[in-house]
Amino acid sequence: MATMTLKNLNKIYMNGVQAVFDFSIDIKDGEFIVFVGPSGCGKSTTLRMIAGLEEITSGDLLIDQVRVNDMAPKDRDIAMVFQNYALYAHMTVYHNMAFSLTLRKEESDKIHERVMWAAEILGLKPYLNRKPRELSGGQRQRVALGRAIVRDPKVFLLDEPLSNLDAKLRGQMRKELKELHNRLGVTMIYVTHDQIEALTLADRIVVMKDGYVIQIASPVDLYARPVNLYVANFIGTPPMNFFDARITSDGKVVIENVEVDIKHTPQYEWLNQKGYFGKNIILGVRPEAITLRRPFNQETDLGYKTKIELYELLGSEALVHFNIGQKSVISKINAREVLHPGEDALFNFDVSHLYYFDKETELCIYE
Repeated sequence: MATMTLKNLNKIYMNGVQAVFDFSIDIKDGEFIVFVGPSGCGKSTTLRMIAGLEEITSGDLLIDQVRVNDMAPKDRDIAMVFQNYALYAHMTVYHNMAFSLTLRKEESDKIHERVMWAAEILGLKPYLNRKPRELSGGQRQRVALGRAIVRDPKVFLLDEPLSNLDAKLRGQMRKELKELHNRLGVTMIYVTHDQIEALTLADRIVVMKDGYVIQIASPVDLYARPVNLYVANFIGTPPMNFFDARITSDGKVVIENVEVDIKHTPQYEWLNQKGYFGKNIILGVRPEAITLRRPFNQETDLGYKTKIELYELLGSEALVHFNIGQKSVISKINAREVLHPGEDALFNFDVSHLYYFDKETELCIYE
């Protein structure tokens, strides 16, 4: 196990393209960190700099307070698990897992002990004499993990290790990875473009865009308090709904043909204090903060009338698509409420769970 510090890491390639800008983070001993972002955001490049597979242009990388910028990959005591498993096809599971220890010329008894220990943890004991081609994708991924575990490294680096698996197996492997981390207590850094993986696995998430770190936070804080429009849109499935809106001089939020009264919410006072009354903003509403009602009584029920466009059943939940003016909107509701395209319905916002973004900076407005 190890602590790790990244201080203003930069990566500039020979052609002048900069892939990573001033990446800084302090990682605690035993922490599970996830780098997340779209393709090309610099997350894998950062991971490769940590591993020593990419040269660091500037900045400092410290493992247990020791600067390792110029240290060879083999001397950093780091194990890396790749997307494509990288197993030796001619070797059995046992010999794939033992390979790194054999190269170190460890004693055979110690090698056997470590391999059997890892195989027990990963449920691979029945497959030790098989070749990789005789295994499923999930089993091959476990072998790749096992090969890393037997080395007992200070840090595990995982570069999109589940992206080749089907959806059901990815869910199973996410659970197994989290249990493995809890059992080993080792520092792990995990790269993914899948925000579901990030939310379910991480102690803290690093959200990246165009080579920059946008926000570092726990999954709960990241979901509840996104720093800007980009993070709010990236984190959450389905994504947050956004509206061009205006806050009136008396503190009502107007979007399209809808006027939302926020007078009795905590946000009312601090939006006024920050000078947003009478200004244009961007309003964010998560799908679960929009309620729909059908049937309804137009005379007595509170809400705004709309027409259902699409109903998507997800199992216990459903996504309902409708329009507010010209704006397409998604609501997430309990699947017991069955709605049909073409039906009229009333919608309401949970006004205590609205997000307000500055129109110019796109930063989320908080107290």
